[in-house]
Amino acid sequence: MTYRVGQWATGNVGKQALRAIIVHPELELAGLVVSDPAKVGRDAGELAGLDLVTGILATDDPAALIALRPDVVSYTAVGTAGRNEVATGKRPTGALDDLCGLLSAGIDVVSTALIPMVHPGSADPEGVRRLEEACAAGGSSCLTTGLDPGLMNDVLPVILSGICLRIDAVKVSEVMCYGLWDKPEAIVGKFGFGKPLDHVPPILQPGVLTIMWGSIVHLIAEQLGVALDEVTEGYELSPAPETFEIPAGVIAEGTSAAMRFRVCGVRDGREVIVVEHVTRLREDLAPHWPAPPFGETGGYRVEIAGEPSWRMDIANPGVTDPTIPGTLATALRLVNAIPAVAEAGPGLHTPFTLPTLSGRGLLQ
Repeated sequence: MTYRVGQWATGNVGKQALRAIIVHPELELAGLVVSDPAKVGRDAGELAGLDLVTGILATDDPAALIALRPDVVSYTAVGTAGRNEVATGKRPTGALDDLCGLLSAGIDVVSTALIPMVHPGSADPEGVRRLEEACAAGGSSCLTTGLDPGLMNDVLPVILSGICLRIDAVKVSEVMCYGLWDKPEAIVGKFGFGKPLDHVPPILQPGVLTIMWGSIVHLIAEQLGVALDEVTEGYELSPAPETFEIPAGVIAEGTSAAMRFRVCGVRDGREVIVVEHVTRLREDLAPHWPAPPFGETGGYRVEIAGEPSWRMDIANPGVTDPTIPGTLATALRLVNAIPAVAEAGPGLHTPFTLPTLSGRGLLQ
């Protein structure tokens, strides 16, 4: 069966999603929404970086996409929630309005926006209510997912837990070098690299880490049948040992050059579910922190302490800049979920309320 799909946004993830939709054997691109006036009227194939003409021209009018009645829309516009809205200046209300408009029109949605919705049970109740009402009105389904938060720290640890006799703790980590990422607005702005160590960047403002990754902690806890007492957050910064330059700018000696943060689910005084990120601008920085899996520039690690204990390492061998496959994988997790979401019953979904999300139709 072929599904007609709309793509909303063509940023870092959206461009990759657009490309994946165009080349996917079970998907047909129905329409494209962009926000950049320079992209309006251009062919989707060009915007996806493909050497082909699709005949689908980008529009900045969401109503035009809704009028095309696609089966599913892949929504990758920026959208956050709660304190992160204040910290980053983003517009989560706009994303919520967009999603509700699609869902109430009877269009299913796969989305990377409104990150706490990866676990609706712990997300903002008002946002959940609005989305659920929209799903009910349109008989539509919605999945928020990605890579992290997403596959690397929801499905994988839960699968590993199924071969344990006893579980003492679960830990999921991203360990990655961001130094080649030419995005000053993220590297300097969002993460605060190159700023004094006493500077608190947007991502480390009180409560933001819990909003962004606490949803994963709650999702794992739900799947393991664990009642948490609280969710905590914390971070460390490590300074640049000397001044050096990266594509995003100059990092002065003594300023922030590496970051380690944790969001922890606590039970009976113990950290039983931990989501950790170790982010460096150079591979040699903060050598006392965990090294990337397999000695690569970046990857993910799932650890279960128990009987037996397990560790799963995931990396992209030979990749110079791990943010590139990471962005692609985020888009592909979304796009490859489209058939399952299109066939699902109405409502808000997680990967655990859907069939296994696979690369169906992709084997050559």
